[in-house]
Amino acid sequence: MIGVLYRFADTVRRRSLRGNHGRLGEDYAHRYLRGRGCTVVARNYRTRSGSGEIDIVAWDGATLAFVEVKTRVSVEHGAPESAVDEGKQERLQVAARDFARRAGVAWERTRFDILSVVLERPPRVEWLRGAF
Repeated sequence: MIGVLYRFADTVRRRSLRGNHGRLGEDYAHRYLRGRGCTVVARNYRTRSGSGEIDIVAWDGATLAFVEVKTRVSVEHGAPESAVDEGKQERLQVAARDFARRAGVAWERTRFDILSVVLERPPRVEWLRGAF
């Protein structure tokens, strides 16, 4: 029964977010992480200075994961995770340090993940733990 509800919700979401692949991918990523036991504590966290943004911050057991979500309609132009270049990694680290400091989480208890979403039917999601 719940599977039917999820499929219906996916259809409605696809229609309402037509053309906004990033938001759609983040919604799939959020559900994917929760389905694997993670506790999502923030979405689209931005530093006050505007120097960085983190798509999803989630506890994976005792580790605080900073998750960058990359979404593509197809892999025709490369895998989604290939878009996380060195500059993007540096901006993520700035934002992650800010979040960890504010939350009082030791840096040793954190990691950086990439969640790759390809919007096929059904969507294909790949979780790269400790990506960088």
